[in-house]
Amino acid sequence: MNSKFIMQSLSLNFFVMTLILWACTPHQKRDQPLSIISSLKYAEGFTVRYEGNVKFVTVNYPYPGATEGYHYILVPRNEEVPPHDEKSQVIRTPINTIVCTSTSHIPLLDYLGETNSLIGFPTTDYISSNIMRKRVNEGNVTDLGIEKGINIELLYSLHPDLVMGYTMSKDLGQLKKIRELGISVVINAEYLEKHPLGRAEWIKFVALFYNKERKADSIFNSIEKDYLSTLALAKQSSRKPTVMSGIVYGDAWFMPAGKNYAAQLLSDAGMDYLWNETESSGFLELSFESVFAKAKNADLWIGVGSFNSLQEMKFAESRYGLFKPFVQSQVYTYNARTGEKGGSEFLELGYLRPDLVLKDLVKIGHPELLPDYNLFFHRKLE
Repeated sequence: MNSKFIMQSLSLNFFVMTLILWACTPHQKRDQPLSIISSLKYAEGFTVRYEGNVKFVTVNYPYPGATEGYHYILVPRNEEVPPHDEKSQVIRTPINTIVCTSTSHIPLLDYLGETNSLIGFPTTDYISSNIMRKRVNEGNVTDLGIEKGINIELLYSLHPDLVMGYTMSKDLGQLKKIRELGISVVINAEYLEKHPLGRAEWIKFVALFYNKERKADSIFNSIEKDYLSTLALAKQSSRKPTVMSGIVYGDAWFMPAGKNYAAQLLSDAGMDYLWNETESSGFLELSFESVFAKAKNADLWIGVGSFNSLQEMKFAESRYGLFKPFVQSQVYTYNARTGEKGGSEFLELGYLRPDLVLKDLVKIGHPELLPDYNLFFHRKLE
């Protein structure tokens, strides 16, 4: 028997034994669901991992300065709950009813086609969405009282599948009490995202609870495309008008810091925000004198709280009239659109539609680039 035949026989025997061993090996590992991490383009505040039909969701930064996240396990109603630690909250999906606590959550439901799932909200007068207001006016959304003093007994009587809240600190306050009643509570931390598109991407977070990820992807992709095309348009201009922002509250002038998402929007709109170099992602508290020294000759003043006219501004603070944009009527508010009860559409819809905010800013700073566009959220004060 030659050596070649021996080697072929050994190889064949090895192959056969391998098949036998593979067939006899327990199939536990093979049957385990493939773990897939969902990719996000801009949002940093949450992550999603899929194992089969189960979603492991982590809100990485639930509040400013958080050192650990909150964990949620989303399990289809007809499937067993996987092993988990006590820190993870199990939520059955898809949910059918929800209580939200911020108006910025409302458009997320509307765009996902889940308007009818909202059954409770604190101070429903704040809601501006036309289709959601119709639901409120028909008595289908229970007013739960003032946000910081939600009527927990009334909320409990609604038996919502989910309460979506937000928090500014580790102390969850009433949200903790609601969870202790056996009601699922999740934290939506969209407001902490630094990039405008990162905030918009939280529609994917809400979609997880309705099993509508594909719809959320489609919605977000459309918003992103519109935003990026406007960004590219703004880059065509070599001119960068200087911009100031904010107003005086009490003894300090409050305005977005340089890493704030509002500053990002101004930069993307081809403007020179005068406090762009500051490192904070929050808000600055400055003296009137320091703001005047730096911004008295600014080209534009964008973002003046709830003021509705230049006269109203000057009545509140006569020194506003010393700034060049005030004198030249180049002052803009973002409250051009309000709901039936006076709620701000900008504060409600602006997070989800930064593409519209960016178009407004480009129109204000570079009107020649969008000659046929009409301002959506913003308007010039007279």
